[in-house]
Amino acid sequence: MTVRFTCRTAAAKSRGIAIGAIAVAGAMLLTACGDQTNGGSTGGDTKKSNAPLFDKLPASYQKSGVIKVGTNAEYAPMESVEGGKIIGVDPDIAEALGKQLGVKFTFTSGSFDGLITALNTGRHDMAMSSITDTKQRQQGLDDKGKKLGKGVDFVDYFLAGTAVYTKKGNPKGLKSIEDLCGQAAAVQRGTTYEKALQDQSKACKDGGKKAITIQSFENDTEAQTRVKSGGAVAGVNDYPVAVDLARKADGGKAFEVIGEQVDAGPFGIAVNKDNTGLRDALKEAVDAIIKDGSYQKVLEKWGATSGAIDKAVVNGGK
Repeated sequence: MTVRFTCRTAAAKSRGIAIGAIAVAGAMLLTACGDQTNGGSTGGDTKKSNAPLFDKLPASYQKSGVIKVGTNAEYAPMESVEGGKIIGVDPDIAEALGKQLGVKFTFTSGSFDGLITALNTGRHDMAMSSITDTKQRQQGLDDKGKKLGKGVDFVDYFLAGTAVYTKKGNPKGLKSIEDLCGQAAAVQRGTTYEKALQDQSKACKDGGKKAITIQSFENDTEAQTRVKSGGAVAGVNDYPVAVDLARKADGGKAFEVIGEQVDAGPFGIAVNKDNTGLRDALKEAVDAIIKDGSYQKVLEKWGATSGAIDKAVVNGGK
């Protein structure tokens, strides 16, 4: 990057339908840095910002110059920690949004299944962590239709499907998610791809085959380790993450992706349903970075162009 920016870290301490408890105390607060060349992005006298969409923001953000973002930074290339900083597609998109809005986005990493709860209790202004936009999340329902909360609104900014990955060489000769019947598969707890495994396991049983032994873990790193050790024949993840994992883990020698991505759906920036001003400003900002080309540059940088969209949508998930 040619623009200089600064970043602060401080001590302190969230992917799927079963989002629940608030992230535990004592974990780390990590920040991703937005561009600070536009007036107001560093705080100060933010009312003088000349950012194109600054006036679209609610007054509280104009005054503070900061939007607090909850994430789970264990999900390269979308978000991960390197050198004490949160990096990836989502922080870079947020930085581009910050240039349009004239504010800085600060990221806090916690457990994925607590993100929406933390958002709705006011700990974060938004959650941006490769969260698949679904009707259930919009309505605050669990996978059985039970009401867990009031739900959230989404500003959709990316498209991704489910992918299956195995140890390099594919020792079991798997070709698709259907081949996991009677096998053990690892996945991060509370994610949409955990739900994909549950649905496939039911399909296995309905078809007279053995169910999938689903091994769910607190974070995706643990699921990857399980596959690598041979404790599970495969892992299930979002497509861009699985592709990045296969390309980078152990220099590309640890994993491979099998088959094509399935059930592609939108990733959304989650916002409290009462915070419509921020939601609408974010939608305009996403459309703006798509139009000016900065969105495409971010995706190209991280090898994630397969997820590009051409227009932001509010609550486009099914």
